[in-house]
Amino acid sequence: MSGIIAVYALVVAVLIAGNMKPPPDKEYSLFEGCLHLACGLSVGLTGLAAGYAIGIVGDAGVRAYMQQSRIFVGMVLILIFGEVLGLYGLIVALILNTRSSG
Repeated sequence: MSGIIAVYALVVAVLIAGNMKPPPDKEYSLFEGCLHLACGLSVGLTGLAAGYAIGIVGDAGVRAYMQQSRIFVGMVLILIFGEVLGLYGLIVALILNTRSSG
């Protein structure tokens, strides 16, 4: 489940790299640099939080599943909620990236 979080970071990295041009064509301002840093930090830190959440919930869920098999659906729902943290970071990064390219 946590593999998709790496894809979120890859998407943001491609978008940031697409906004950067060589110096003769476009000057890279401090404002754009800070926005791109904020994009990377938002997707990276939320991905880190989502990874921790998925790891902790997955470990506890697998241990609980061995005790009671009815816990499986609830475990998957909580794992999805943990993964949504990374999606929120992607959304923030996309909003910031559209601000920097305009």
